[in-house]
Amino acid sequence: FCIVSCQNHEETSVAIETMVVRGAGAIGATAGFAMAQAFCEATLIEEDRCRGDFLEKAKQRIEAKRPTAQNLFYATNRVYNAAIKNSSANFLAKEAIGEAIAIADEDVESCQLIGKHGAELIQDGANIQTHCNAGWLAFVDYGSALSPIYQARNQGKKDIHVWVDETRPRSQGARLTAWELYNEDISHTILPDNAGAHIMSQKPGKVDLMIVGADRIAANGDVANKIGTLEKAICAKYYKIPFYVAAPLSTFDLDCTDGTEIPIEERSPKEVFYQTGPTDDDDEKHTIRVASPGSNAANPAFDVTPAALVTGIINPQRHYHTEC
Repeated sequence: FCIVSCQNHEETSVAIETMVVRGAGAIGATAGFAMAQAFCEATLIEEDRCRGDFLEKAKQRIEAKRPTAQNLFYATNRVYNAAIKNSSANFLAKEAIGEAIAIADEDVESCQLIGKHGAELIQDGANIQTHCNAGWLAFVDYGSALSPIYQARNQGKKDIHVWVDETRPRSQGARLTAWELYNEDISHTILPDNAGAHIMSQKPGKVDLMIVGADRIAANGDVANKIGTLEKAICAKYYKIPFYVAAPLSTFDLDCTDGTEIPIEERSPKEVFYQTGPTDDDDEKHTIRVASPGSNAANPAFDVTPAALVTGIINPQRHYHTEC
């Protein structure tokens, strides 16, 4: 992987929009730093009113990039509210930077605790299915859905195996989760998206539980996560496989009554039409069309899983059953 440097809040916003940075916690931390960058840029504006207008527009610009991602709004609001109360322009920037750093540090701590609590659900020989990527590439560190798996392995639990949903159209599972698990030396198998139900149906023990991340959780427990999560939750319910969601408290949106109020991001159809990656012969990326020319494509980035399909939510405080 490579490290990308963004010089101002607009460049950082574009990195969020184009998924140079992706994953709930990583989006939140990056959005916090984007807001802090805007406060730094605002120190060059002398008039208070103009400075305030600039900061409001910067906040709106950042928040428009990934409308489903609650961590983004959590971070921009927190940095903005922490800094805006100060009258000194230079102190504005200092407060904003400090708050952004605190958000990033708390993300690490939250994911460690998610791993601790979630590892209680994993036994020796467990077969775990996951969807998309909710590991340390998606957060500041550790991850949400993968953190319990890493913690269980570190505790000495043996013979853990992970079924990695491919997660089309961007293939975050096949590309990112598989890469993480390979580097962590954890047994795993990449699974085509449309094979999930088949694997769950193979008894006994092909899939013992499923753990996914979340991008927004409504007050009633409905969960917005990467597209394809809902169909896996339906299958898990049918085959009586525990279906857990792992998320920090920053992903909960208590102002959102239920999943019908969660905005669903619609991304470019080009992500469906094309796939990008290196060949076996070189590391250079190539883009090829994988769909018929002339056709249209829908590309919702997320779906909403009703709370009734969720066995429990693993958070930094504990894991609990949604019916509690």
